[in-house]
Order: sequence, then structure tokens, then C-alpha cells
Amino acid sequence: MTAAPAPRVSRLLAQPEARLALIMVLVFAVMAALAPERFLTPQNATSMAFQFPEFAILALAITITMLTGGIDLSIVGIANCCAIVASLLLTRLAPGAEAGVGWLLLSYAAALAAGAAAGLFNGVLIAFGGLPPILATLGSGLIFTGLAVALTGGTAIMGFPASAAWLGNGSVLGLPVPLVVFGLLAAGLSLVLSRTGFGLKVQMFGANPLAARYAAVDIERLLLRVYVASGMLAAIAGLIIMSRANSAKADYGQSYTLLAVLIAVLGGVNPYGGYGRVVGVVLAVLTMQFLSSGLNMLQVSNFARELIWGALLILVMVINTRTWGFRRLRRRLPTAAPQGETR
Repeated sequence: MTAAPAPRVSRLLAQPEARLALIMVLVFAVMAALAPERFLTPQNATSMAFQFPEFAILALAITITMLTGGIDLSIVGIANCCAIVASLLLTRLAPGAEAGVGWLLLSYAAALAAGAAAGLFNGVLIAFGGLPPILATLGSGLIFTGLAVALTGGTAIMGFPASAAWLGNGSVLGLPVPLVVFGLLAAGLSLVLSRTGFGLKVQMFGANPLAARYAAVDIERLLLRVYVASGMLAAIAGLIIMSRANSAKADYGQSYTLLAVLIAVLGGVNPYGGYGRVVGVVLAVLTMQFLSSGLNMLQVSNFARELIWGALLILVMVINTRTWGFRRLRRRLPTAAPQGETR
């Protein structure tokens, strides 16, 4: 006799990525049913492809820090501050609209360097200062935002050369450039986490910090590299936001921190550290974009949208926490003997 398919389905749905794929399909189906004339259009698909990479890249930054059992709440502050560094270089030092590709690449390099420096600052606070990541990055995020306000006086910086719009609004072989950038970053991060010693150490430390230290893992250096990577990912997101908006300001994307955390948790990343897959984060990004686009077409207010996001975050945390706790309990319990067998 062949085994019933039900146990196979239940085992499949026990995986966070499989559950998330099902949720993504359900969200897409519901939004398509509620607003088919607007949701199921090529224009909407193109619009979504340009929109979600901004917060999706921030979710990758949250993911890599969350794998260590930490978090980076300063990502939006870093993104805006790095975008302002690039915009000041383009508007104050470059020759205005005549600035060539060289000046644009120089501004991108300056933004990435600023992101790395901001991440290094966070890493020093956590690795050597012994501060809890949630408090260290919450405080540093306020510092970066304050620095951005001081650099701009609280106003938006505009007047970029035409070439600056390509990163956020251009296309490559018919694909939006932001989507291509996100795809490359997601594939690269997935490869790093699954195929390199650095990725193994990150997940080992998140799962059991004491065992990682006994295994001669340089914890301080590891945390520095993790938060530097998070800062550089935030800088890339800031550059895309700057390019899409054709301006830079200290308060852009204020809701993106909550959205990035929600995406990481929804994608199956364990907030206690040790487990998470980039493919789950990608599925969560698509789910949230379908939900956000659908709610926008249904004219749901931003306040109600954030209420839905917050409730969804708590619900997913409750479900995942029970799942993680159940798995830990099963590993501790002895395996029962099959019926008819004697011990």
C-alpha cells in the first residue's frame, strides 16, 4: 500500500518557506479578486517591480543581523544619511547637470563607504561595547537621522544630473534596475550564507553563541562584518530611494523599518538567531508587496495599513515561536517505539 499524501503535505507545510508560498498565493488571489481591473494589469506589475526593492534590500540587512540573534533598527537612518552624502557630492561638488558617470560612481562609492562606517559604528557598540543590538541600533539610528538633518537643515536635496535617475527608474533588458539589483543582492547573500565559512559562523553564533566561542570563532570580528554588511545594504537601498524620488531627505521611508522586520520574520528568519533562508525573505517581500498594492487600490489609509502590518507581525511571531518551541521540544523527547515492538 502507498502512503497517504496527507502526511507528506503536512511535512511540507511544516517548512516556513512552504507555508509562506501558500500565503503569498492566497494574498495574490484575494487582491486579484477584490480589484481585478487594476491589480491584474501590466502597469501594476511594473509599478510593483520598481517599488518593492527599496524595502526588500533593507529586509536583507535585517535578515543578516537577525541571524546572529541581533537586529539593526538604524537601517532607515543609515539609508537616508548615505543618500544625503551622495546627493551633497552630486550637487555641491559635481558640475551640476553636466556631471558625468564618473561623478555618479564617486557619489555611490562615498555612500557605500558611509554605510560601511555606520555599520562599523554599530558593530563596535555591540561587539566591544556589549550593548544589546536593539538598543545600540535604536540609538545610532537617531544619531544618523540627526546627522542627516544637520547636513540638510531638514530640507530635501534636489537638482541631480539626469544620469542619477537610472538606478531607481531605468531598465535592463526590460527588467527594472531596482529589481535587478535586489535579485543580485539576494542571490549573493544566499550564496554567502549557505556556501561560505562566514555564513556558517553567522548561523552557528546565532544558534549557540557559547558553542561558537568554544569553536574558536572570532565573535567580535564576526559581528563587525555582519553590521558593516548591513550598513552597506542600507546604503544601497538609500541610493535607490534617492534615485526614484530624484531627491534625498532625512525622513524618507520612515515606515520601512517596521516593514523590513515584518518581512524578515514572515520569511521564517528566527529572531532569536540561528535560522533563516533568503528564499523565505524573497517570498515574504512578494507577499507584502501584493498586500500593500492591493490595500492601496482599495484606498486603505496608511494608518490602517500600519495597523495591519503590526498585527500581522505579532501573529506571525506567535505562530513561528510555537513552531520553533515545538521543534526544540521534539528534539529533547525520546523517540517512541513503533506499535508492536518491545523495547
